[in-house]
Amino acid sequence: MQVLQVQLEVGPDPAEVGRARRWARSRLAGSGIGDDEPLAETLVLLISELVTNAVVHTGCPAVLRMLFGGPGVRVEVADASDRPPAPRHADGEDTGGRGLELVVGLADRWGWQREGAGKRIWCEVDRAHKAADEVCEKTGPGREPRVYL
Repeated sequence: MQVLQVQLEVGPDPAEVGRARRWARSRLAGSGIGDDEPLAETLVLLISELVTNAVVHTGCPAVLRMLFGGPGVRVEVADASDRPPAPRHADGEDTGGRGLELVVGLADRWGWQREGAGKRIWCEVDRAHKAADEVCEKTGPGREPRVYL
């Protein structure tokens, strides 16, 4: 099986997240995954979260990679920080702390590994996956599930 890999260097600026999303959409379309497919929306959301985490929490440049082949798509974000990802739990109306929760909920598999002096965080989404609008989180005791898109 042949795997196609594409990558984008991302600067340590929050504005780079939008550029990474636009780049990812164009590469997904080029691989035959349409902009209106739930898979594309899920992958763009995962990319947005992983790139945001790299830019905001490390202050370092990063490299975004997408690998196409097999049953799905693998997304990797490598940065120069040796700090491991630290999942947090957001409560109620918190505006942060949901990034890795979204990755865990949307990806079929995810993980991280040390790479040189830094690390690589990755996730994989199979073609037959749950759509982004099916991932809900309880927002607190007695509250209804909230959907994050």
